[in-house]
Order: sequence, then C-alpha cells, then structure tokens
Amino acid sequence: MLLSSIFAKSVRDRWTGELVAGIAMAVLLWMTMAIYADFDVSFYYDLPEAAQQLAGIDPAVGGLAGLAYGSIYNLLGALTLAGIAISIGASGVAGEERDGTISLLLGNPRSRSRLLGAKTTAMVVLSVFGLVLLWIGGLASPAVLDQDVSGVNLVALLVHLGANAVLWGLLATAIGAWTGNRTAASGAAAGLMVGSYLAASIVPLFPDVADWAAVSPWYWFSGANPAANGIDAGYLALQLGTAALLAAVAFVGVNRRDLRERRGRTTLVDRLRSHPMTQRYADRVAGSARVSSLVAKASSDHQALLVVVGGIVAMLGLYYGPMYNLIPEAFADAMNQFPDALMSMIGQADISTGAGWLQAELFSLVVPIGFITVLVSVGAKSLAGEEADRTMGLLLANPVSRSRVLFAKAAVLVLYAVALVVIASIGALAGALLGGLDVSLPNVVVTMSLGGLLGLVMGAVAFLVGAATGRVRWATSTATGVALLAYFAWSFLPLSQDLAGWADWSPFDWYLGSDPLLTGVDWTDVGLFVVTITILVVLAVPMFARRDLRG
Repeated sequence: MLLSSIFAKSVRDRWTGELVAGIAMAVLLWMTMAIYADFDVSFYYDLPEAAQQLAGIDPAVGGLAGLAYGSIYNLLGALTLAGIAISIGASGVAGEERDGTISLLLGNPRSRSRLLGAKTTAMVVLSVFGLVLLWIGGLASPAVLDQDVSGVNLVALLVHLGANAVLWGLLATAIGAWTGNRTAASGAAAGLMVGSYLAASIVPLFPDVADWAAVSPWYWFSGANPAANGIDAGYLALQLGTAALLAAVAFVGVNRRDLRERRGRTTLVDRLRSHPMTQRYADRVAGSARVSSLVAKASSDHQALLVVVGGIVAMLGLYYGPMYNLIPEAFADAMNQFPDALMSMIGQADISTGAGWLQAELFSLVVPIGFITVLVSVGAKSLAGEEADRTMGLLLANPVSRSRVLFAKAAVLVLYAVALVVIASIGALAGALLGGLDVSLPNVVVTMSLGGLLGLVMGAVAFLVGAATGRVRWATSTATGVALLAYFAWSFLPLSQDLAGWADWSPFDWYLGSDPLLTGVDWTDVGLFVVTITILVVLAVPMFARRDLRG
C-alpha cells in the first residue's frame, strides 16, 4: 500500500507535462501535414544530408510522411519525451533529498530499493502514457487530412522512441541516485542526450569515423530507422539493455551512500546573512526566511523541464538560422502562395526573408509550444500541486499568510518565463548570426520576450484555476484549452470580415500581430500582456483566500 501510494503520487505529480507535450506534438503533426499536404516537399530531400539528419527528416520513408513524422516525432517528439523522462528521473531520489522528505518516506517500513522502484516504475508508465498520446495523434492527423502514410511504421517508431526516453530517464535517475543532486542529474543527462543526438546525426556523414556513430545511444533510436524498417531487435536490445544496466547502477548508488537532508545545507544567501557586513542587504534581497525558502523550493521544482525545453528551443533556433541559406528561392516563393488558411497559421510570414523564415519556423510554433508547456506546468502545480502533495497545510502552519504564499509562487512563474527567454534567445541570436540573416538582433530578443509573456498568460490561467479549484488536472486542461482556442482564433478569425476584429483579443495577436521581428516592441501589446497577467493573479487572491483547502 505504501509503495503504491508513492507510485500513484509520482504519476499524479508528473502526468501534466506528458499531457501537454502529447497534445502539442499532435497539433504540430497535424499542422505540418496540413501546410504541406498539397505541396511538393521533394526540396527537403535535396537538402544536404547533414541538414536532413539534424531535422530528423526520414528519406527512407520519403514524401509528406517522411517530412512530418520525421521532423515532429523523430526529432521534436523524441527530444521532448526524453526530456520529460530526464526531469522525472532526476526528481526521483535526488528530488526527495532536496525537499527534505526522503527521511519521512524511508521512516516507514519501506526499503530504499522499493522506493526507487516505485519512482522508476512511475517514470516508465508516464513515458508509455506519452507514447499513447503520440500514437493517437499519429493516427488521427492523416485520417482527418485524408493523407496516405502507409509507408510509416508508427508502432515501431514509437517503440524505439519510448525505449530512448526511458534510457535517458534512467541515466538521470542513476546520476541522482549516486549524487543526490537533482540539478546535476538533470543537467548532465540533458547535456549527454543533446551530445548523443548531435553525434548520431553528424558522425555518420564522415566515412572515416561513421562506424563510431553506433556508440551513441541516440543512434540506436535514429540509426535503426524504425519508421521505415520496423523494429530492429538488435538496437532495441541495446536500448533496453542499457536502460536495465542504468537501473541497476541507480539501485547500487542509492543503497550505498548516506542520503542527504536538505535542512543541513546552506545557501549563498544564508552565508551572506551570517556576515555582519552583508546581513542587512541580504535580508532585503531575500525577504523573510520563510518566504525566501518558499521561493527557492518552488523555483527548483521544475528546473529539469526548464533546462530541457529551453535547450530544445535554443537548439532549434541555432539550427533554423543557417538552414535559411539552403532554401531555394523558388521554394520560398511557392510557400508564399499558400492559401490564406495555411499562411494564417504562421502569421502570414514572408518566407523569402530572414525575419519571415524565423517567424514561420521558430516563433509561430516552436516558441509558443515550448514556453506554454513549461509555464502551464509550473502555474498548474504552483498552488494546486501543494494541495495534491498534502504540503499546503505545512506551509500555512507557519506565520505566512495565504496571499504571501500565492505571490511567492507567482514570482516563481515570472522567474521561469525570464529564464526561458534568456536560454532561447541565446540559440536564436546565435542562429541568426551564423546564418547571416537580415534581421534585427534586438528585435529577436523582443519577439522572444513577447513569447515569454504569451507563455505567462497561459501559465497565469493555470495558476488562477489551480488557486480556485486545487486541482492540477483542471488547471492544466483549462490553460491548454485556452491556448488552443486563442491560437485558432488568431489564425482563422481574420479570414472572415465579420469576425476579424475578434482576433485582436487573442494573446497570440499581441505576440506576433505587430510583426515584432520587423517593427520591434509594441508597447500596447506589452501593456495588454501585463494587465491580463496582473488581473489573473489578482483574481486568484480572493479565490485562494476564501476556499477550504484540500487536506
């Protein structure tokens, strides 16, 4: 019973990320197929092999299916599911140590091995849940658009993709089990995952060292080419065997070292407070001990998701810049002749210009999906997550008011948005410089910042619903639904003269409607974002203050 409760709690705490990611990948797959359904995509198969490999495009499948399933599932889906698995794995034992709850769990008649087993099982089950969502989206998109994708072995692709995600999740679990450091576990595993992906994509291009690509775990997924060839028993055995070995390493690590208690650790702010010369200034920066510790804990709860998603957006920004120079002029002209219904999905961007290319490939889809995924997850769990974890009572047992807890959590939501903007901007700026794009670099940062505000609006919706209901599921579902409605309103309402004016109320219009890559910041849009976010947070105050909290 105790073991099952840990498993159930772990699943309940982390399922929202898989849900949002699964919906996002399904929407992206549908959009990719819809945009390119009546278009000759052979250009993509004429790109240099390096560009195809890095984009996940599958020439063995070819056609629309090779482009759509390759770029969305083979690349974005694989990186996203593996990133979420890393986040979950790093939060297993190391997360409990950081939160100071490991002794409470092990104080019950439960061994360390059983505790780790419950956490690992939850990570595997959640990865399977993500695969089911991708499977549903992979079947529904071509059916709705009446596209023939019979050349794609979707089940084989998802089997290898899932094994890949579990492998990286168990690597993070093993590092966390040996070090007790969640940040080190997520950072090291994410870094090795990206390095493995790059090695699997680039090393095969050099004949002298091509065979060494098989050493990379990502190659066991991508090199098997399961979408075209079906399940490769040899590579799948390598994936599952390595995952089992990492699980064994994790079990050895968690059983042989002294587990750490968070209360024995001191922060930099604590050290500054202890010195007479810096105590006054440190107190002003940190606020009360209770509130500063609350902010510190909340800001570290989703670090792994932040690092992984921010890193993916930055990496794609770095990729899309140089890729612009590989696009034939005829291809760009043809894309600009798409029907209005399709061009509206990318904000009527002019693909023949560097700014239009970045808007179409990076800012219209990747940035909103990445930012909204992280900030909705953070917003939904900010208050409702504390109730679900049964820790809200412990927080409010201290002399801290509900409103101070609420505003501390809201501050963390803003901090995450700022961090996402900084990380993603680095990749986008580097890509624009490498590609020599004729685009204003300050405007790139402005547009990325507006993307952060867009994500904050949706995160604030989740924050408000979580404060009003105490339900993470309701908060996540509502915010995700609002994001989809806002996107489709911005995309399709302008196609009708009678309804076009209503699109101005969509946060997506405040984001890209003024063409910030070309014109820079529009302070009216910024004001609309700030006012909306403020209203949502302020509305949360009475709802949270007057409600009976769940115990």
